[in-house]
Amino acid sequence: MSRTTMGAPNLGWTDPECPVARTLDLVGDRWSLLVVRDAMDGARSFTEFQRRTGIARNILADRLRKLTAHGLLAQRAAPTGRRQEYVLTDAGRDLFPVILTLRQWGERHAFAPGETHSTLVDQHGIPVPEIAPTSADGTLLDADTTHVQKTR
Repeated sequence: MSRTTMGAPNLGWTDPECPVARTLDLVGDRWSLLVVRDAMDGARSFTEFQRRTGIARNILADRLRKLTAHGLLAQRAAPTGRRQEYVLTDAGRDLFPVILTLRQWGERHAFAPGETHSTLVDQHGIPVPEIAPTSADGTLLDADTTHVQKTR
């Protein structure tokens, strides 16, 4: 689905001019990013998503429908041809840095020191390094060194 379609005015945006608010309107509920997370980790079928997340079936069906309607997931025939499976679209894959940043924030702030948790590793089994946004000149960026420039 194109960006134009996702940005259609009929979605009733919370704050139409804010990219963060629009993104939260699309994936900001309790379960959507967990479905996207599991799709990134290889879940494809309704049963896999339900088993991994523990989401009630009716809520999972609603989230899968919405994520598909908003162009983050696509349905295709499973290799067996007997069922449909869900796969990430380019827009869904573009959420990888969001999932990674949430994971890294959680590792720092949602676990007690020394408490065990899962680890995201690359294809060589090496833990993924911390994301650190930088400016065009390489300077580290944070909330104190950036601001929102309104379009009005």
